[in-house]
Amino acid sequence: MSQVFGIHAVAALLDEDPARVRSLHVQRGRRDARVAALVTRAREQGIRVETVERAWLDRRSEGSHQGILAICHALAPLTEQAFEARFEDLTPPYLLLVLDGVTDPRNLGACLRSASAAGVQAVLLPRRRSAPLSDVALKTAAGGAEGLLIVEVANLVRRLEWLKARGVWVVGAAGDAGVPWHGADLESSCAIVLGSEGAGMRDLTRRSCDVLVSIPMQGRVSSLNVSVAAGVLLFEAVRQRGSAGGAPG
Repeated sequence: MSQVFGIHAVAALLDEDPARVRSLHVQRGRRDARVAALVTRAREQGIRVETVERAWLDRRSEGSHQGILAICHALAPLTEQAFEARFEDLTPPYLLLVLDGVTDPRNLGACLRSASAAGVQAVLLPRRRSAPLSDVALKTAAGGAEGLLIVEVANLVRRLEWLKARGVWVVGAAGDAGVPWHGADLESSCAIVLGSEGAGMRDLTRRSCDVLVSIPMQGRVSSLNVSVAAGVLLFEAVRQRGSAGGAPG
């Protein structure tokens, strides 16, 4: 079992995958129209609703629960075989996100939130060296994980080659790259690859990229948080696909 807590995360769960929800738990005495609306929706969908003390919610959530928590079946990533079957139904130009070694659950959740906001069709995670789809990651995603194709990959390099054979341009983020983030073609089908904040992409992953891009820093810090970098690159793809592309004006 898993837990999803917070108003936005629970609302997204009821919208996208209500069959996962086993029960909904609401803080006794809390007066919040948004929580009341979620309780009404849950009851309409036949979900059991229980009123509990705040201390009960505090013990079960790692963060701000906002007076509401859903107990549900865990969100399981797709297998590679299932992804291959679903890939045929995706509409090009594809926009994919690949995370190589993002082990912090909050960073993973924030990346999933950015991916959902940008219309990413699938997020690929390595089976090893990746944060799990934990309660903390799902809370940070604020509902962004529901509705995304999240795929667990045994061999990331092999999967990138599989994508390249299907016309997907692989764009890796690297601080030492000579191409600025807006200089790559993100209008065509592409997979944007980001590594961990400390080490970046693994060497084999880096060598599998068709092009490496950087986001130049202007101040004292040497790099962005991985979720911020993901947002910059993904929304550059959105910008290019909504206009003629090229450097920002």
